[in-house]
Amino acid sequence: MPATAMPPRTAIRIAAFTATSCVGTGNAALLDALMSGRSGLAPCRFDGATLPTWIGEVPGVDDERLPSGLAAYDCRNNRLAQLGLRQDGFEAALDSLRERYGAHRIGLFVGTSTSGMLQLELSYRRRDPATGALPADFQYATTHNTASLARFIRQRHGLRGPAFVISTACSSGAKAHASAQRAIDVGLIDAALVGAVDSLCLTTLYGFGSLELLSSGPCKPWDQHRNGISLGEAAAFVLLERSDTLAPDDCYLTGCGESSDAYHMSSPCPDGAGAEAAMRHALTSACLQPADIDYVNLHGTATPSNDRAEDAAVDSVFAGLVPVSSTKGTHGHTLGAAGALEAVVSLLCLRQGLLPGGRNVETLDPTLRSPYLLANRRQPLRRVMSNSFGFGGSNCTLIFEHGSAVRAAAGAAGPERAS
Repeated sequence: MPATAMPPRTAIRIAAFTATSCVGTGNAALLDALMSGRSGLAPCRFDGATLPTWIGEVPGVDDERLPSGLAAYDCRNNRLAQLGLRQDGFEAALDSLRERYGAHRIGLFVGTSTSGMLQLELSYRRRDPATGALPADFQYATTHNTASLARFIRQRHGLRGPAFVISTACSSGAKAHASAQRAIDVGLIDAALVGAVDSLCLTTLYGFGSLELLSSGPCKPWDQHRNGISLGEAAAFVLLERSDTLAPDDCYLTGCGESSDAYHMSSPCPDGAGAEAAMRHALTSACLQPADIDYVNLHGTATPSNDRAEDAAVDSVFAGLVPVSSTKGTHGHTLGAAGALEAVVSLLCLRQGLLPGGRNVETLDPTLRSPYLLANRRQPLRRVMSNSFGFGGSNCTLIFEHGSAVRAAAGAAGPERAS
């Protein structure tokens, strides 16, 4: 089939993607969990924590060994990043892009919130009993600092383009996509490694415990008796590439919408105004109408206030006409990695024609109006929207499209718009 000229809106090709979470390493494990209803959540036993909650811990992270030349970067977060990067032929795809465009034309945009915080916690236990000084082998810049993640990936893969770390709580991984889209749009780069990594640590676990936001069992978004989140960890990555032609079997990032409602440090605006703005901005950037979306992957954290606010926003935009669900009952809330992990979920849904049912729901909350899926549905998908909303009102919505839908839109635009 001959290539089609690009439409005036941005359509950035997805060259590769991968995700590693508590359900396993790589896309096959994630897809299996979504299709079978398998959850990776389990009672919390992380690093001796005594909290009555369930979490999503990635197996095998502590068995990872960084290359000797990158030993200074050794921490759980960077080990998790390396484990994730090694899946699904992702590194080979990145090598191919580097050879095609040059290392200086590939950007790096990654999100994290915890970074290597666990490394500081472990070092704090070994502080000098007399002075309280941290041990001499603790290296803040290459472990705990949020920039550590980008520096580690950049050195590991010989990238020389612009590198950014975004830390906006739970929207970090989604906003990394938006930042990369803008950089490609203006010609700063030709391709980008985009993603996020967040790893478990006691500060996060006990911090959310002190906020009384942890679920006592596996989290159950949209349930009438939902009572909090199940924290998880993940590494998820996407390769974005500018493209002058459209391939019908590829997937594309076509819409990014961001907003900041600045309502409260940890609670969303009750009427969902910021979330609604992000979704509408994403639709506008993709030149789409609400009816063009086939499925919405919700932020869906399973706290009473977050689900209520997101439902109000989604209902305002879609008026109950588009099916929705949250996949956090499968892999947990991975905080800074959530937007990137659920971007990969959205891409798998597009590829497989899968609308995943939400897990762990016993009784749907009758006050929530959006048509929440309780069971998997199979149908061809053209466009999927993914929501990520963070603390402080930092909101980001992404839209991914199947190549056939982008081609159809380009053809319908007529020769003037397709030129």
